[in-house]
Amino acid sequence: MTKIFYYFFIIIFLQSSPQIQSQTIPRNISIFILAGQSNMAGRGGVYNDTATNTTVWDGVIPSECRSNPSILRLTAKLEWKEAKEPLHVDIDVNKTNGIGPGMSFANRVITRFGQVGLVPCSIGGTKLSQWQKGQFLYEETVRRSKAAVASGGGSYQAVLWYQGESDTVDMVDASVYKKRLVKFFNDLRNDLHEPNLPIIQVALATGAGPYLDAVRKAQLKTDLENVYCVDARGLPLEADGLHLTTSSQVRLGHMIAESFLAIPNSAQQSLYMHFFSLFCSLYVSLNIFGTIFHFL
Repeated sequence: MTKIFYYFFIIIFLQSSPQIQSQTIPRNISIFILAGQSNMAGRGGVYNDTATNTTVWDGVIPSECRSNPSILRLTAKLEWKEAKEPLHVDIDVNKTNGIGPGMSFANRVITRFGQVGLVPCSIGGTKLSQWQKGQFLYEETVRRSKAAVASGGGSYQAVLWYQGESDTVDMVDASVYKKRLVKFFNDLRNDLHEPNLPIIQVALATGAGPYLDAVRKAQLKTDLENVYCVDARGLPLEADGLHLTTSSQVRLGHMIAESFLAIPNSAQQSLYMHFFSLFCSLYVSLNIFGTIFHFL
């Protein structure tokens, strides 16, 4: 009888969820790539502290952005850790990061998955020309995305893309934005070997220059299959008039989640994969039990 309890304890230990450590290797993780510039990296709650003349984050984390052991983020060192705000703290290192749309999105879709893995890749103040194939930001995004899948046999679910404010400054950047955007999306899908990978992009709420409408027009109509657009126009902005407030970022994350869950078969397929994973775990457990009792 002592042997039975011993082996039972071992099985429970093996089947229990591991604690998040410096390096956790998740299995069957559903991966979402977060790319773009500052509003994707997150500036919600970021303000200029006049007393110190520095930019700081207020540290306020809404309940919709709470941490969850089943929501992980890929760090700059390519390690999986439990995700928490700010998601881009070690990625967009030259800026002060706050609340972005990633965590509110993840908390909305987590019920459809066993585990969600967020891959932050956004850098504030960047133009679309810096995201073209061969450029550092593009190659880093591909490298990090491939590492996320290789680390635990995960699968790409979607790219979440919010960029373009910097391209509203120059007329040439704005006029070729659609051409560059289509090329970026196609190249990224090709290099990740996912020709139909869903891409959910955000149409700008505001811009840094006078060509906002030209960029928004390109974003709202890419003419690509499985590319969806969520419009951020009208969401409240921080005092700088450029970045979304914390509450706006929460709302945007929910809007992106609603767009993703509305994609045909996305929710059903992810739910199927979750139950398939559970079935595999149960199958392994039953085989272990059979082996144990065979030797008792």
